[in-house]
Amino acid sequence: MSDKTILSVSDLNLYYGKKHALFDITMDFQEKEITALIGPSGSGKSTLLRSINRMQDLVPGVTITGSIMYKGKNIYSPNTDTIDLRKEIGMVFQQPNPFPFSIYENVVYGLRLKGVKDKATLDEAVEKSLKDAAIWEETKDILHKSALGLSGGQQQRVCIARALAVNPDIILLDEPTSALDPISSGKIEATLLELKDKYTIIIVTHNMAQASRMSDRTAFFMDGKLIEYNKTKSIFLTPKEKETEDYITGKFG
Repeated sequence: MSDKTILSVSDLNLYYGKKHALFDITMDFQEKEITALIGPSGSGKSTLLRSINRMQDLVPGVTITGSIMYKGKNIYSPNTDTIDLRKEIGMVFQQPNPFPFSIYENVVYGLRLKGVKDKATLDEAVEKSLKDAAIWEETKDILHKSALGLSGGQQQRVCIARALAVNPDIILLDEPTSALDPISSGKIEATLLELKDKYTIIIVTHNMAQASRMSDRTAFFMDGKLIEYNKTKSIFLTPKEKETEDYITGKFG
């Protein structure tokens, strides 16, 4: 485990119009670790995740106070380039969302946006990203076929490859396996465990077993508040807060 903080959230409050959705969230994320965000539906975990690469900017009427420090800068400062930010802090969504292009064009999408035209560079990025996302063997002979022809689990791994191709520091995943069958979910989990040597991963999950298997640290949210945040083993074996224990043991959810 590293103890090198890559991202610091301080006193973060978020409002949808008048509705207060996140209350004074303060937490640090460590480099090259998997952090799981758990909690019942509507507890604020996806809201926080989307705040970390300013996806919430796309929602009308959102107000955010507090700061998220990344590389020594507050990502909410007016001079942050959100396009650059989202290359460094990539996002994978709950439903696989490949673009209606070939597998190849899905993976190089971000590189083309950056202006990369050299075919050898693009080819290399495609192979490396698909290998890192554990989907190269299944796709190497069909790179120029539509990504929409793949199974859900394969599409999700192509979406992970697309996030990896621009060489991010952090990957955010919003319940990336909830729409998938158990075998595909297992493949995604194995992929993420391989990736944490190179990337910092923050994952929202409803699946307690998945959080306990995969993550180094776990944060439990309820009603927009961070109730408890610790090393995963401590959260699951010796939670300090009664609400955490009740949630983990299935008393509510």
